[in-house]
Amino acid sequence: MHTSDERRQTQLCPKPSALGTPKPRRRGGASRAPPTTRAGAGAVEREASRSLEAPVTGVRSTRAPSLWRAQLPSGTPSEMSSGADDDGGGGGVAAAPSRGGSPAEDGFVPSALGTLEHWDAVYERELQTFQEYGDTGEIWFGEESMMRLIRWMQKQKIPLDASVLDIGTGNGVFLVELAKFGFSNITGIDYSPSAIQLSERILEKEGLSNIKLKVEDFLNLSTKLSGFQICIDKGTFDAISLNPDNAIEKRKQYVKSLSRVLKVKGFFLITSCNWTKEELLNEFSEGFELFEELPTPMFSFGGKSGNSVAALVFQKS
Repeated sequence: MHTSDERRQTQLCPKPSALGTPKPRRRGGASRAPPTTRAGAGAVEREASRSLEAPVTGVRSTRAPSLWRAQLPSGTPSEMSSGADDDGGGGGVAAAPSRGGSPAEDGFVPSALGTLEHWDAVYERELQTFQEYGDTGEIWFGEESMMRLIRWMQKQKIPLDASVLDIGTGNGVFLVELAKFGFSNITGIDYSPSAIQLSERILEKEGLSNIKLKVEDFLNLSTKLSGFQICIDKGTFDAISLNPDNAIEKRKQYVKSLSRVLKVKGFFLITSCNWTKEELLNEFSEGFELFEELPTPMFSFGGKSGNSVAALVFQKS
């Protein structure tokens, strides 16, 4: 389960597209958050059951990932299964060599999942698939993760013209959902040019021309990006935590960048599969206060229960 001591031996719950070349898939169907495997007391614990959240009509669901391998005791390297996925595409991601200040010092295994090169390759494949089949790609954490955030924004009566920043927008599918619910001042950024190119194609197909897209490294922002009322992160902070090059400092820079782009009293909505509520509170303790914890799916194993992901709302103080 999603506990502090066991979470330290997890890897990022990556987008299923990271596991191999995507195939054309039907829209609809049930959706689940990507699973995380954990190692404990010499044995790998796998999530035995997970409550699935209701799908959103008309939005394509995520594909369940292939095999996973957790970090074993005594520092055995952790990696995703190096075997091919169901369409024969080899997509294993091995642990990357660590350098100073690496995630290994903080309990994470350094991984290519924390690098630009990896995500460029992922979105180049997704872009090719979209061009050939019209498939938009994966939805990180599933469809309900998007609706969870949108419902919160509606409950809080966030104005439809409020400025919203999607940090690490990927294929831009969440931007499409925000627009469908009437939000009109939306910006998506990603440090992968291939991701932004894919987002542009998808938004064009949806007939959405008023959404702003930018190639931006959130850790090295341009001076023009600031003044947002809402900032959203679904997995980007997780990926940064796995960067093999000084991930600890990169996390600190993430918090500084967030403080810069978010208005005072603005809201930061984060969904994470590798950080617990308590750990996120610690990571964002400077300049941010917990506003609300959002309900997330529960699973149970061995008589214990836990959350599959953490979803928190912070407010800039």
